[in-house]
Amino acid sequence: MPQTDAPYGHIACCIEDSDASRLALAEARRLRALGPGRLSVVHVAPAPLLYAPGAPGVWRPDPRDVAEVERAWLEGVTADLSGAEPVALEGYPPAAVCDWAARAGVDLLVAAAHRGLVQRMLLGSFAAYLAHHSPCTILLVRPVTESAQA
Repeated sequence: MPQTDAPYGHIACCIEDSDASRLALAEARRLRALGPGRLSVVHVAPAPLLYAPGAPGVWRPDPRDVAEVERAWLEGVTADLSGAEPVALEGYPPAAVCDWAARAGVDLLVAAAHRGLVQRMLLGSFAAYLAHHSPCTILLVRPVTESAQA
């Protein structure tokens, strides 16, 4: 007998402006189409990494401006996604997502796992953080590269 209820009532997909994130969003939408429920599209405006407080001649972006640009980008991405709700967060991205997911009652977090070794060493691994700290089930989508296909 076919299952009539979707396995996840609330799916959230973490995105950034990358091909890997677009693959993750496509997978989240595919899963959401299996049954009723919510789809949240989550993007975090990260705090700038380097600041030189008080240093003369050093330009520092206003975090409110950064957040507004990121929020507008997210709204543009979700404008054509029927039923998807944009969720704009701020702060350290993986922690902000985990905290929000716990409060929002997310059943499944979908995210891309695509950083290379150097990026992971410098910035940390978003996917690994989710794997260790997520309050719910996670699905990591890894793009297939040409070297992986060989």
